[in-house]
Amino acid sequence: MTRVRAFFATSLDGMIAGAGDELDWLPGHGEGAEDTFTPFFAEVGAMLMGRRTFDVVSAMEGEWFYGDTPILVATSRALETSIPSVRPVHGPIEAMVEEARKAAGGRDVYLDGGALFRSALEAELIDEITMTLVPVVLGEGIRLFGDGERHTMMLESARSIGAGMVQLRYQVH
Repeated sequence: MTRVRAFFATSLDGMIAGAGDELDWLPGHGEGAEDTFTPFFAEVGAMLMGRRTFDVVSAMEGEWFYGDTPILVATSRALETSIPSVRPVHGPIEAMVEEARKAAGGRDVYLDGGALFRSALEAELIDEITMTLVPVVLGEGIRLFGDGERHTMMLESARSIGAGMVQLRYQVH
């Protein structure tokens, strides 16, 4: 069965990006941390990504990180891209997640982007959340969770992955 999963790195104060969408606080490869993203992504058949996240990621230098995995970008604006695996989707969160499930071909859906994540969590569409706590306090930025939300989760695993980071995996109830 296709699971809808989220995979985030967060600062200790719950930020997924700096105030200007900065990601420079995230440790890079070779900085003493285990690569847990590659095995996670190997189980993904499609990705549902928020527009703001897409804009930030697609502006990064280097080769497109997600290869030919179908990327569905939740947006109400025109989406111009030369990446053949990327296409826009819009509508209610339930419809976009269903479209991503179909595109995943029986594999998992990776949901990425703060606002999109919060919408899917509120609609009870997320099965699993993997959070990597990075030992930094940003003070301000883009929060993973919104104000006033309450959700119960079941801890599946917790482990140190190096460089002072701890990875937590939760099933969402």
